[in-house]
Amino acid sequence: MGVAARAAETPRAVGAAGEESRGHRGVLDAARDVVGALFTPTGLAGAALEATWMGLHLGLYPLGLLGSRASDRRQGYRLEHLPPSQRGLAIHNVEAAETPILLVHGMVDNRSIFTVLRRGLVRRGFGQIETMNYSILTGDIRAAAARLGAEVERIVEETGYERIHVIGHSMGGLIARYYVTRLGGDAHVHTLVTLGTPHAGSIWAYGWNNGLTRQLRPGSALMEELAGPVTDCQTRFIVYWSDLDQVVVPQRNAALHHEDLNVHNIALHGVGHMSLPITATVVHGISAALAHLDSSGATVTPGVSALRTRRH
Repeated sequence: MGVAARAAETPRAVGAAGEESRGHRGVLDAARDVVGALFTPTGLAGAALEATWMGLHLGLYPLGLLGSRASDRRQGYRLEHLPPSQRGLAIHNVEAAETPILLVHGMVDNRSIFTVLRRGLVRRGFGQIETMNYSILTGDIRAAAARLGAEVERIVEETGYERIHVIGHSMGGLIARYYVTRLGGDAHVHTLVTLGTPHAGSIWAYGWNNGLTRQLRPGSALMEELAGPVTDCQTRFIVYWSDLDQVVVPQRNAALHHEDLNVHNIALHGVGHMSLPITATVVHGISAALAHLDSSGATVTPGVSALRTRRH
């Protein structure tokens, strides 16, 4: 899809701290960044993909409303009926193949946003994929994180796996981060992958005034709480952000910087906000990372980018 991850170190997120003048400057700076990213061959291709996927997603949206959750669970451990692409992971690491993966959507969305990613994970050999819906009327990140915790605990009880993986798109990643770092969720979440999540807030949240949007503003009480110390967090974080994200503004606010967390930031060029869960680079990167479960969070296969170890 013409999308390349940039290897350079991601810049630190900067909050507006509620100052209106800084907010205006942030919007102008972000607009210049987006224009610069857009008018490149990769950026133009990414914008076309974003528009196409948004149209397809609108068609899939009603289907995602059917039921509060859905599961793709492979029954038993027989492998002969599986195609080679699925069989390989189960042969080399059955624990990684069977560790449950929970997908959490963003604001005013539903589990249909993960149609491509879910199929990609199944095709690569992962045997337990769960998707869930939370209400589009959700007005509090903390309450949504508590509900996510109940869903994680249900999966843990049903599958027998003490720790699972969570992939969150947009606000879904922020809900999962709160659960992991503030509600003790690291005991049950091995890896948290976030896609276009406003880890340091988004200036667009100033455009509407309610309880939820106030939490999503840079420098809000929720952002300050999340930036606070985190003691001995066991979860590894893999964070994708893009210079063409039209929802998280400034775009660099979708990167995560926290000295207590084991974080691997991955910058993408020319990928729109809604396209993050369908981008081949992202699907492949997630699959490669979740195929390894070593406790340090480092990868063990040559050619796979190593994750930074947690600083103490």
